[in-house]
Amino acid sequence: MRRLLALTIGGFAALLGVGLIMGAQTSGVAQRLPFAIVVFGAQVLYVLATSMALRPPNGKLVAAVAIACAVAGAYFATESATGIAGLTRIALVSAAGFGVGALGQLMWREGRVRISESFGATAVVVLGTAAYSVFLVLVRYPLGGQTIVICLSGAAVALSVARFADTVIPLPRMAPQVPRGAVGVVLGAMLGTLTTTYIGSYLAGYKPENAALVGGLAAIVAIAVDLTIGFAEAGRELEGDPPTMWLARHMQGPLAGFAIVAPVAYLLNAWMWTGS
Repeated sequence: MRRLLALTIGGFAALLGVGLIMGAQTSGVAQRLPFAIVVFGAQVLYVLATSMALRPPNGKLVAAVAIACAVAGAYFATESATGIAGLTRIALVSAAGFGVGALGQLMWREGRVRISESFGATAVVVLGTAAYSVFLVLVRYPLGGQTIVICLSGAAVALSVARFADTVIPLPRMAPQVPRGAVGVVLGAMLGTLTTTYIGSYLAGYKPENAALVGGLAAIVAIAVDLTIGFAEAGRELEGDPPTMWLARHMQGPLAGFAIVAPVAYLLNAWMWTGS
């Protein structure tokens, strides 16, 4: 357990969450570009971190396809000034990006030999990048901005608190090969839910109880994804794969956590909007 590293990644998760929340708050009918720029920055970081960590055979092609999907997703989510955007075109862009990335892997001998790993890495890079575009769609729906604030607040607090707690009480270890403490995980989920409960009392369309439910689910999902990335990285090291750059290896956990929170927030918002 390296305490300075845990502190750094916790601070990164907090800054990324604050940036996405502030970007969502600046989004309006005619002012969606600032939020799109913030989301694109997060997508670029995600592509760089996951590409360096997973190392697909044709990594440059996969990264280029993922960036193209990010640009296309932002365009389709923000092209109309007044209309309500949907996920259909973003889903089509994601499918096309995965198809191009998968074909690019087959052009390399190593990609054909390790076809399952190549396709898996392509899916993680491309689909995770496209998932961030869901935020740009969600902000245009009723209660969408409020749901983004709730979910991102819960996820950011959960991820950062879990890392900060590892600098003090990194116990009990989740696994011998994974330097994460269960105390931080539980404390992060609890404080993330508590934070969203407080925020929900000030947001229109939300109450403390449903804000706690929505934010708590987002916090749990973000922490679960972060831990999954940690276990996957430990598995690759045990198999003998050379370690990647330490910063990219550890940044991919929070970045992937926020990426998965986007579609979860979309589904929760649909549930909240139908209920209201």
